[in-house]
Amino acid sequence: MEKKLSEFSIGDFGTISKVFGEGRVRRRLFDMGITPGAIVILRKKAPLGDPLEITLRGYELTLRKGEADLVLCKVDEGGEK
Repeated sequence: MEKKLSEFSIGDFGTISKVFGEGRVRRRLFDMGITPGAIVILRKKAPLGDPLEITLRGYELTLRKGEADLVLCKVDEGGEK
């Protein structure tokens, strides 16, 4: 099953399958390590859902919901840790 990173619930994890976006935004996501094949875990969500805190490649990263909308992840069935 695939879903956007912005749709994750706290504790969900998956493997990044595709990064959408163009130009500077896409380049910025890649520079932060958000690339296909990386495993991502949603750690925290602000009360209104923006921003999100994720763990990626061994470090914590904070993303805006708009940026998380551009990241499609493959989630295992029952994909909660």
